[in-house]
Amino acid sequence: VHLGGIGHKSGDELAKLSGLETRVLVVGHIQRGGSPTQFDRILGSRYGESAVELIANGEFGKMVALRGTAIKPVLITEALGETKKVFPNGTIVRVARSLGICFGD
Repeated sequence: VHLGGIGHKSGDELAKLSGLETRVLVVGHIQRGGSPTQFDRILGSRYGESAVELIANGEFGKMVALRGTAIKPVLITEALGETKKVFPNGTIVRVARSLGICFGD
C-alpha cells in the first residue's frame, strides 16, 4: 500500500480553486531531522486538522501549537512577540516573485 501523494493532490486542488499556480514541496526525512515516528505522523495530522479548522472558522492571524498534549490556537503576534513587517517593494518580496511565488495580487 502506497500512502503518499496527498500534497500533490492538494496542490492541484488549490490551483484549480484559486486559479493560481501552486508548487508542492515534499521535504525528505533527512531535511526533517530523521525518520518520522508514529507520533510525528499523528502530530502532523493533528496540526493540519487544527489549522484547517482555524481557517474554516475565519480565525486568521493565528497558528496552532502543541500545549501539553493538546493542539491550541495561538495568536501569531503572541508567538513572535511582535508582527514583523514585509515591505511590498522590498527585497524579500522581489526575490519571492522572481521565483514565481504569488501573493494573491
